[in-house]
Amino acid sequence: MFRHKGKSRRLVHNLKLASLLSFVAGIVNVAGFFAVQVLTTNITGHFAYFADGVVKKDAAATWVFLIYIISFLSGAFVSSTIVEITIKRNQRYANAIPVFTEILLLTGVALSGTGVAQKHAYIIACTLLFAMGLQNALVTRISNAVVRTTHLTGLFTDLGIELSQLFFYRKPEQKKKLNASIKLRFAIISFFFLGCIAGGIGYIKYNTGILYLAAGCLFVGIIYSDVRYRLLLLRKNFPDLKIHSGK
Repeated sequence: MFRHKGKSRRLVHNLKLASLLSFVAGIVNVAGFFAVQVLTTNITGHFAYFADGVVKKDAAATWVFLIYIISFLSGAFVSSTIVEITIKRNQRYANAIPVFTEILLLTGVALSGTGVAQKHAYIIACTLLFAMGLQNALVTRISNAVVRTTHLTGLFTDLGIELSQLFFYRKPEQKKKLNASIKLRFAIISFFFLGCIAGGIGYIKYNTGILYLAAGCLFVGIIYSDVRYRLLLLRKNFPDLKIHSGK
């Protein structure tokens, strides 16, 4: 799911990627809000607070929300930069480095504990926003902008449009494409919701330690993807070997 690109990328790869990363984003969304009372998976609301600070001439609030916005932007910028640099040297690690960077960031916040998180709320919020910007940029590149995992506003808009199109598009190829897209959007929404539930329940019991689950999911996902991809290559190079590669 992290390795397939271009024509080799199919719906099943996007479904796996969307399910995993949406679940992670859901955990981060709720855990970040519970820990520091800041939404850390998107910046839509932060623009409203930023504008409010400007209008009210509240310099402190203005700068805080501007830094939040820049943190998310920086994560996306760093993610894309890492991929561009790495892909020229060793394409194999192009997607792995941003994923492991996110794992380290989430693990660091998990290690900080609730006391540290609340004492340094701005730093924790910026760290999580950076991690989510990094994730969103990576998944956008991998899926050719088909999958978005850190916010749902656009997804619900697209889902509403596509559900209405089911009544008007009757050709088999059109229906097939619409059904695939709707299935993908439902997967993202469902796993984001499940991640939010897991993050909420987990935070009540483990505080910021619930972010270990998010980091663990990413680690398992990148290892699974690499092993699966290697098996597919082995099967392609040695077709006589009996290797179950899965779909």
